[in-house]
Amino acid sequence: MDRMAAGEMRMGFRTLDDIDLAGKVALVRVDLNVPVEDGRVTDSTRIARIVPTVEAILQKGGRPVLLAHFDRPKGKVVPEMSLRVVLPALEAALGRPVAFAEDCIGLPAKRAVAELAEGGVLLLENTRFHAGEEANDPAFAAALAALGEVYVNDAFSAAHRAHASTEGLARLLPACAGRLMEAELRALDAALGNPARPVVAVVGGAKVSTKLDLLGNLVARVDHLVIGGGMANTFLFAQGFEVGRSLAERDLAGTARGILESAAAAGCSVLLPQDAVVARELKAGAPCETVPATACPPDAMILDVGPATVAAAAKVLEGARTLVWNGPLGAFETPPFDAATLALARRAADLTAAGRLLSVAGGGDTVAALNAAGVADRFSYVSTAGGAFLEWMEGKVLPGVAALGG
Repeated sequence: MDRMAAGEMRMGFRTLDDIDLAGKVALVRVDLNVPVEDGRVTDSTRIARIVPTVEAILQKGGRPVLLAHFDRPKGKVVPEMSLRVVLPALEAALGRPVAFAEDCIGLPAKRAVAELAEGGVLLLENTRFHAGEEANDPAFAAALAALGEVYVNDAFSAAHRAHASTEGLARLLPACAGRLMEAELRALDAALGNPARPVVAVVGGAKVSTKLDLLGNLVARVDHLVIGGGMANTFLFAQGFEVGRSLAERDLAGTARGILESAAAAGCSVLLPQDAVVARELKAGAPCETVPATACPPDAMILDVGPATVAAAAKVLEGARTLVWNGPLGAFETPPFDAATLALARRAADLTAAGRLLSVAGGGDTVAALNAAGVADRFSYVSTAGGAFLEWMEGKVLPGVAALGG
């Protein structure tokens, strides 16, 4: 079967290298939706990732004007959701002062753009202070477009939303992908669009119901699928095994069996837990034991996959060329139920470092797990895009990418 027959991923988009920026105002959609506590940014990872795009625009003689949303003001001005709070962290990351406009359209924005000198950077206020942003209102998009001459989308994390600053604006100005967007799209294409085979996907997390589209897409695209986390319990139950007090969506047993049948028809092997770490309560250091995955005691919960399963998954990785990972194998936030996730992540990192595996991972819990394992920087690419990463893996068209011609 041609695994690419169903919705091949294409890489037809322009980058910063394909567009003349000299003397031009570049409207740059970035992701500055970062965690803030007591008026301070507590994690500036997303801010750091936009630096290469801003620097490239400056080096090409352009004037970067940054567009972003922050939190969910729902189309109204909410002072505590002003993007002004990220200015110190943004200036620290860029190593230069950043001007700020009190609005993203109208006179304040026009004045700030007009005053922006060569070599300067401007941040406009929260796009979501206007209802036209999330409604993808043509008039609002036109008001944004009036501020610049070129559009650069560097926010893959917002590309699954057809908003004015992610989709509408791209259709009004010459558009291209920024460096972060470009890296993300190339990494994902290498993982699922045109990958080196064999391809293995590791999918974990709590529920099958949240990943039905993902599993359905992957079984037609990958050679091996490793299923862990709470969702694996649903598959075990679907095969007639009792799972005690474990988290399981028993009403989705038929759906789980259907996914296994689809995988078999597509020639995709599925690795389910062979053994499991069980406990009577989910808390750090709780007494636990390893049992066959088919023999969970009635009063216990499966909280991690066991060492035999990790060894089997590692063997699959060792024969693979490409890895896509979304979701932990167990309740990794609560030791000792992090053991399987950490062990397999470190093995994947070792294979990547040895040049034997291209590894791409994404999703909030996944990033946290890889950071906990100390290997996030040893994977080929780790996406911080969350929902957009998941929708891409599900095979869905992302409006913000499609608008760039991708």
